[in-house]
Amino acid sequence: MFRIGFGYDVHRLVEGRPLILGGVEITYPFGLEGHSDADVLTHAIIDAIIGALGAGDIGQHFPDTDPRYKGVSSLSMLRTVMALVKGDGYRLNNLDATITAQAPKLAPQLSNMRERLAQVLEASVAQVNVKATTSEGLGFCGKREGMEAFAVVSLVKAE
Repeated sequence: MFRIGFGYDVHRLVEGRPLILGGVEITYPFGLEGHSDADVLTHAIIDAIIGALGAGDIGQHFPDTDPRYKGVSSLSMLRTVMALVKGDGYRLNNLDATITAQAPKLAPQLSNMRERLAQVLEASVAQVNVKATTSEGLGFCGKREGMEAFAVVSLVKAE
């Protein structure tokens, strides 16, 4: 038996915050605004996994009104979600994710993101795919006002 989930997240770019994507800090003069570390990629992945479990959405599990999540690492949130996956008797089959950002160039960091995420997802790097694209200068991502991420996961019954 398997389950599939889709996730999406978006955050505004602001000065004075670190840029964290897939648990990796990226050198860039702007970071993403949010209650936690605002890791847009990890948030999309979390939402996809929660969706695959049929367990609501990221906001229900980690509300931005809860002070416990102020500045928290999104990878720690992902670890919590993976405990739910294991508790339901599943494991990650695969993940495919895309980040949309006009800048900075993310290609040099994609393998680091894959490795970090695979570790937390208790999966091989081959089961985790992360891509980056631009929006060709269109929309809020193209104007460098924010970033968005999309994720699709499949979960399978653990053996």
